[in-house]
Amino acid sequence: MLFSKYLNKYYARYWYFFLVGIFALVAVDYVQLFQPEFLGELVDSLKEGRATAESVFSIVLKLLAVAGVMFFGRMLWRYTLFNASLRIQAGLRREMFLKSERLSPTYYHATKVGSIMSWFTTDLDTIEEFTGFGTVQLVDAFFLGILVILRMFRLDWALALLSMIPMVLIIVWGGLVEKYMALKWEERQGEYDKLYDFTQENFTGIRVVKAFVKETSEIHAFAKVAKKNADCNVSFVRVSVLFDVIIELIIALISAMILGFGGWFVYSTVAGNPISVFGHAINLTAGGLVTFFGYFDTLIWPMIALGSLVTMRSRAKASMKRVSAFLDADEDVRNPENPVVLTDVRGGIEFRHLTFSYPGVDLKILDDVTLKIEPGETVGVVGRIGRGKTTLVTLLTRLYNVPHGTVFIDGVDIMDCDVSSVRRAVALVPQDSFLFSAPIRENIGFSRDDPSMETVRDAAEFADVASNIEEFKDGYETVTGERGVTLSGGQKQRVSLARAYLKDAPILILDDSVSAVDLKTEEKILRNIREKRAGKTTVVVASRVSTVSHFSRIIVLSDGRVEAFDTPENLLKISPTYRKMVYLQELEKEVEGGDTNG
Repeated sequence: MLFSKYLNKYYARYWYFFLVGIFALVAVDYVQLFQPEFLGELVDSLKEGRATAESVFSIVLKLLAVAGVMFFGRMLWRYTLFNASLRIQAGLRREMFLKSERLSPTYYHATKVGSIMSWFTTDLDTIEEFTGFGTVQLVDAFFLGILVILRMFRLDWALALLSMIPMVLIIVWGGLVEKYMALKWEERQGEYDKLYDFTQENFTGIRVVKAFVKETSEIHAFAKVAKKNADCNVSFVRVSVLFDVIIELIIALISAMILGFGGWFVYSTVAGNPISVFGHAINLTAGGLVTFFGYFDTLIWPMIALGSLVTMRSRAKASMKRVSAFLDADEDVRNPENPVVLTDVRGGIEFRHLTFSYPGVDLKILDDVTLKIEPGETVGVVGRIGRGKTTLVTLLTRLYNVPHGTVFIDGVDIMDCDVSSVRRAVALVPQDSFLFSAPIRENIGFSRDDPSMETVRDAAEFADVASNIEEFKDGYETVTGERGVTLSGGQKQRVSLARAYLKDAPILILDDSVSAVDLKTEEKILRNIREKRAGKTTVVVASRVSTVSHFSRIIVLSDGRVEAFDTPENLLKISPTYRKMVYLQELEKEVEGGDTNG
């Protein structure tokens, strides 16, 4: 068996499936051993001329009874053992999915999607195969093997010793190759991860590949990755096949020896001159040889199962190691002891000397940021690209850990708060407007449980996307496609904005979320924010100064530091960065106006 802290609890949970299945399997193993005896009895009775229609019919009935018990027993163990293995797989997959939701973005920065998907698919399939069919092979190799060997020794211990040779050789051979095969399987899975990663990136970035006419070069690159994957597969299969072939060869040689020596022993017994081995005279009849070889033929499956179990266990062990590593991954963002649950949030935000770097990076993204946003205030955040605007607002959602005593909501340190309550208080519209491959109605209503159609339409009106949606053939039932591929950039942004608005959170953050819409639409959205979110805190990160120029106050970031936080009028006097951004934007308008007149 394969034991792990993540598997053991499922063995305990589904013990009754394993108990019934193993009982049925052992019963089948025991009953099927009567077949060689009945066949040997039939041969001897026919050879000695004492067979009658009644005796032959009686033996046939016994064989049919054995077949019937085996039929129902096999149905029972297949249902119970395979049912248990599938339940274990489903339980592990659910556990892994819940774990993936708890892990912070830091983990996903270091781990590619392809690796994670292979853990959820091929590795779990390998574990399911071993806990199901591997259990069958283990029980058969142990119980059936022992029962057969006892019967063989009872019939003739000298021949039984001869037939034990393959068992010993298979055990020794399996012990030698198991660790090597586990390493080869782990190597194979690693190459599969790379293949999945490459494929996933190409499908996601198919527009870029086509736009730069890189189809041919990507095909060649894929061929190299696929060849490495194929070579690893072939290498593993070569070892696996060699292992199986050697086992089959051992079994075939011993079968030939049993038939050869057994025939000689039968001839000697009939001739009245039985062969002696270790002082033991072997008296073997033709029926006895049929019975003995029937036992050995039954023993072939446990021997093959033993060999196959070595291969299967080595793969399952490697896969379980990968799955366990994922489930053991550190959850760096988690609740503190006795967390504070935020309730009745007013929307006050404060940063106190916040300095922040992303995990594993020495570069300071934010440096000594200190500012305070009053409850219900609407503020803007501007600055040149890469100056920490997105990082500043994203930290409010507690996706990353921040130093204690640096970020507060309503005067409460978010590091002391329940993570879920912090995220319930904040609605974020990220730069990357991610949409699920689902109807627009479901994408907008994602932030609430079972929202009404009226609230969905109201949110779409707020984001000024309702008219676009109604122009679609299926309206709000239009499926957006993977990552919203069927919508334009502006439509995706506005659907994401509608989703965040529907959450009705005390704090709404728009991270450059109107950059893909025209000025008229932008003005309408900003007007809706002023009117419909009056009294609630809204933070708008903007690449255009005009987007936030009518807000009461604006934060200006420069190289991760707060250069200024004041009204637009005062910023023109005290902030060089803001003044330059305004100047460049006005210059851009003049150039565009000149082109139009020309």
